[in-house]
Amino acid sequence: MTTLYDFQVALPDHTPAALEAYRGKVVLIANTASKCGFTPQYHGLENIHRQFADKGLAVLGFPCNQFGSQEPGSAAEISAFCEKNYGVSFPLFAKINVNGDQADPLFRFLKTEAPGLLGSKAIKWNFTKFLIRKDGTVFKRYAPQTKPEEMISDIEALLAE
Repeated sequence: MTTLYDFQVALPDHTPAALEAYRGKVVLIANTASKCGFTPQYHGLENIHRQFADKGLAVLGFPCNQFGSQEPGSAAEISAFCEKNYGVSFPLFAKINVNGDQADPLFRFLKTEAPGLLGSKAIKWNFTKFLIRKDGTVFKRYAPQTKPEEMISDIEALLAE
């Protein structure tokens, strides 16, 4: 069975990073963008990161420019923006595609394991979120309009497993 731990992703400098490093943690993954109406969700993601990191949660951000070109910057610009405006301290990875022929294999896996409304596999917009169990399997997909704080009960339940 394929799990989160079978994937490698790219760090902002395009160095490969194995998601095996998150084995045994609950992981919250979001495709992000700096110029989106949902960009203030960075606050909620950071608050959840600070609240639960020492309890076993990892928040991972994957910048994506596929929706309205709302993430046009370089990795350095994205990182600086997120740190300055939202105090982001959780990991941000290299900019990726989440849909189409060039979709990152991680997001292909996530979309297959947790389809959206009416079984749709496509990511509809920035800040689609996926919650992953400690065993690396996908628990649930959340719509862009779902605020990170609305996920806390699910996060707490998975951390207690």
